[in-house]
Amino acid sequence: MPTHEVFNQVPPLVPFDAARNPALIEGLHREGAGWAEAEVRELGRLAGDVAAQDWGRLANEYPPVLHTHDRWGHRVDEVEFHPHWHDLMNVAVSHGLHGSPWLDERPGAHTARAAKFYTWGIADAGHMCPISMTYAVVPALRHNPELAAKYEPLLGSRTYDFGLREPSTKAGLIAGMSMTEKQGGSDVRANTTTAAPQPDGSYRIVGHKWFTSAPMSDMFLTLAQAPGGLSCFLLPRVLPDGTRNPIRIQRLKDKLGNKSNASSEIEYENATGWLVGAEGAGVKTIIEMVNMTRLDCVIGSATGMRLGAVTAVHHARHREAFGAKLIDQPAMRNVLADLVIESDAATTVMMRLAGATDRAGTDPAEAALRRIALAITKYWVCKRAPAHAAEALECLGGNGYAEESGMPRLYREAPLMSIWEGSGNVAALDALRAIGRQPETVEAYFAEVGLARGADPRLDDAIDRVGKELSDLSDIEYRARRVVELMALVLQGAQLVRHGHPAVADAFCATRLGDDWGIAFGTLPVGVDTGAIIERAFVDVQ
Repeated sequence: MPTHEVFNQVPPLVPFDAARNPALIEGLHREGAGWAEAEVRELGRLAGDVAAQDWGRLANEYPPVLHTHDRWGHRVDEVEFHPHWHDLMNVAVSHGLHGSPWLDERPGAHTARAAKFYTWGIADAGHMCPISMTYAVVPALRHNPELAAKYEPLLGSRTYDFGLREPSTKAGLIAGMSMTEKQGGSDVRANTTTAAPQPDGSYRIVGHKWFTSAPMSDMFLTLAQAPGGLSCFLLPRVLPDGTRNPIRIQRLKDKLGNKSNASSEIEYENATGWLVGAEGAGVKTIIEMVNMTRLDCVIGSATGMRLGAVTAVHHARHREAFGAKLIDQPAMRNVLADLVIESDAATTVMMRLAGATDRAGTDPAEAALRRIALAITKYWVCKRAPAHAAEALECLGGNGYAEESGMPRLYREAPLMSIWEGSGNVAALDALRAIGRQPETVEAYFAEVGLARGADPRLDDAIDRVGKELSDLSDIEYRARRVVELMALVLQGAQLVRHGHPAVADAFCATRLGDDWGIAFGTLPVGVDTGAIIERAFVDVQ
């Protein structure tokens, strides 16, 4: 008699359509980028295919390796990647997930890019870091029109051209950012790296950077202390004369997650850089890059939530326990529906932020909304991702705790988005800074959420609570997280009431705004239409 008969196991979630996502596709059209649906769906098929899922797995199982010297003892400072890293990068670049929207004059270019970034991120999160930084470098680089004119077309090129060569000779460029120093962290004004002006207009840069992600990039924006104060500089890895810029990679960081991506500690040994923006305006200049990468933090967290919800629902549809499919068990239906609600809320508000990014250049109200909404959403959505990943993993039980399920990778990745570009307190205090210094952002926020007034009394009450919280600024820094959390939830609720599925909007308002909810996921009240909600996480498995 056989002793090893396998049954009641869940079939692989491949190949699947990662773009079968109503919240994403509806948002794409609503924010003016419906023209990109075909490409988003193409990326959905690619991301959920067996090949791309294997690329992501292998790029994480065989992480980058640093080679500081070649066999003859020459300093090379090269990072070697698994070949599938380059496959992932090639798809991302060829579909314009990096700098291409800045060269695209079609309305909705940034929204289209956000939807593509979200969809392709299902394959692997790590390689999206250099893609994100390349996207974000462009608005900051425009503070030096000469450098922007030279490099912007290459930063937006849809050709992935890996290799150490002088940037202007390449078919496409990848850019990075290097701000953090070990004594400062998020306090970039504590930077001690120095920049000395040279007769030819360049600067000689000396210092140590504690975190430089994607050190194989072609160029970096960095902060250093110039005679006029903290300033922003562009440093290529290869100088115009073809020699290597002395940017020394000291080590790669051994991180919790994000294993496929190389993050490094570097030193500038009299490296050459060019000023971007005015001396002393470094933070003001580079914040434009930070804001764009913050948008991608929200997108990345929303992507992880979608993958977690889809995986949990797929498992529950095929796994039996106690005489029935897991998806038919009331307790599990409560958990699954709660995970989908959180995912839909993150996706819907993410698409609204992308739309605001498209319109911010010509619409002051949209620019003001983007300023405050990005800060509060970055805080809240990125803060929710780790708890969401943990609950989704638990839906698979012990199978989810095993590496081969992919859920541990999702779980380890989740905290990064809340840390990158300012951890929780930094994001919350940045929101308060906008409230205090830019009153037009508060006006834009209330105008936006006010569009949903009258649709749900629980939302109306929550909007009023935000007003009360902001009417009293005493101890506001102590209350920062409380205030920003409420503002983020109200913004999500307003988007769902106006644009989301009615069952999702009703459950969100009842729980997140109406307090009819426990502390853990899976504590939805009786009466929620769990069936309609869970179905939104069904995907097509071929």
